[in-house]
Amino acid sequence: MSMKKTWMKKAIALTMTVAMAATLFTGCGSKNDAPKEVVINFPTAATTGALYPLGAAITNLWTEEIDYVTASSQASGGGVDNLNLLHTGEAQVSIAISSNCYESYTGTGTFDGRENKDLRAIAGLYYNPNQVVVLADKGYETLADLKGAHFATGAAGSSTEGESNNHFTAAGLTYPDDLNAEYVGFTESVDLMRNKQLDGAWVMAALGNAAVTEATSTAGAKVLNIDDSIIEALQAEYPWYAKFIIPAGTYNNTEDIQTTAIKMVMFTSAELDEETVYDLTKVFWENVETLAETNSGLRGITVEGAVTDLAGLPIHDGAAKYYKEIGVLK
Repeated sequence: MSMKKTWMKKAIALTMTVAMAATLFTGCGSKNDAPKEVVINFPTAATTGALYPLGAAITNLWTEEIDYVTASSQASGGGVDNLNLLHTGEAQVSIAISSNCYESYTGTGTFDGRENKDLRAIAGLYYNPNQVVVLADKGYETLADLKGAHFATGAAGSSTEGESNNHFTAAGLTYPDDLNAEYVGFTESVDLMRNKQLDGAWVMAALGNAAVTEATSTAGAKVLNIDDSIIEALQAEYPWYAKFIIPAGTYNNTEDIQTTAIKMVMFTSAELDEETVYDLTKVFWENVETLAETNSGLRGITVEGAVTDLAGLPIHDGAAKYYKEIGVLK
């Protein structure tokens, strides 16, 4: 073989080696810094609630839009259950009210002695307002007026009953002794109010709730205003309460009604890597209007609200990176 041919073979071999090395180097580039496959389990709540279809819509979006993510939603026992599942590693992302998140993060209340310092917020979503529904002909105007009333405070041990306890206590009542309490849910309460067997009931649900609408339109009920002094007392003790306005015309109200609300929070663990959470956050907010078309709870939410009223829960670095990128965080 001539020296020229030998040289040409060596040159070709060297070129192929360089090309292969370049291909390998490109394959290790920034796009693949994120895991090639991330599985996300997203527990929601009961199949009859609003969180179940919302979780399904979000996980379907992530699976379709992020090539390395396979996400799926599951029914669950709700916020407390979701936070427990995250703590044990059985869930990677979920949703709960900010009060539940605060207690899980700090190991207080329901989560006494079981703090999860790895808990991180992805986004604050919508508010769950407290709605105190009472018979209009009883003359109730304040929470204190309900002393001695036959009142449905929510199922025993439920988040709704916890709200009843906090608010009536802030209003100066001894809970539950100062009430003739019934520990039933609001759907059952509507019929009892219509039959004048209940004076009122506590509801924590999104605006336009069907049961509240039914009570105010067919059972002679109205929604009470909650005074500034009570809201201030609650906020001084519990970091998750926000002041909230139920707009005139939402039910049978001709004027705005002031109440309290707790934000729903999408959360994850600090153990989920930064780039994955960045992508989850970005894809969610870039498609939130489409999600809102079939999930009414998301209608009207803004990315600016994603970082407010989180009860001190730290934001995941990946989510914070996105919010800084778009100017919501500095």
